[in-house]
Amino acid sequence: MTLTETTTARPTFGAGGAEPYAAALQNEANVLYLHSVHSTHSAGMAPMDAGRWSADADATDHSLLEGAAGPVLDIGCGPGRMVRAAMDRGLSAVGVDVSPTAVRIALAAGLTVLNRSVFDQIPLEGTWGTLLLVDGNIGIGGNPEALLRRCAALLGRDGELIVEVSGDPAHEASYEGTIEDSLGRRSSSFPWAEIGVDALRLRAVAVGLCVTQSWLLDGRSFARLARR
Repeated sequence: MTLTETTTARPTFGAGGAEPYAAALQNEANVLYLHSVHSTHSAGMAPMDAGRWSADADATDHSLLEGAAGPVLDIGCGPGRMVRAAMDRGLSAVGVDVSPTAVRIALAAGLTVLNRSVFDQIPLEGTWGTLLLVDGNIGIGGNPEALLRRCAALLGRDGELIVEVSGDPAHEASYEGTIEDSLGRRSSSFPWAEIGVDALRLRAVAVGLCVTQSWLLDGRSFARLARR
């Protein structure tokens, strides 16, 4: 597979400004905060430990891959812990992320990761066995329905999508966000969204998907989706 870079003009998670996300991935001020640009308060998410994204997958992460079919595509993969976890299970796995820093770290670790948006050209379209949208990545692009539609196009006929959702089932919010670290360094603004499982069900139906399972594990909430 050729790893070609695709540039996009879309503002993306944690990029621009003081680049706190890139710094956190390189062990500087690992705790990050997601804010609406119109508020000094967090937009519903707890502080994010970027160090966890760079660490090995934990037991909860590994449980998401139980029974998973390959190939696996991790959308917004960061440094690639879920790509590694899938490979450790003998699955073919690829990550995609817009952060050059995250992709550089993943490639240095020997992982197959593409530096592009999920809305750009993705190999094996329509054949992926498992798609992952964890760590809040259902928020990518600020429009969960558009992202779910894109995932539906990527999934194989019997494929499944695993989404990490808000702990509040009814929660749904879209906003212009920014990432800030503990030193007060901020990124440029970018579109983002949060969604709970009840709202996810409605959005899924609109794009030909359905929620087949939802569960809570270790304080995190997840849903499994398949074609209707």
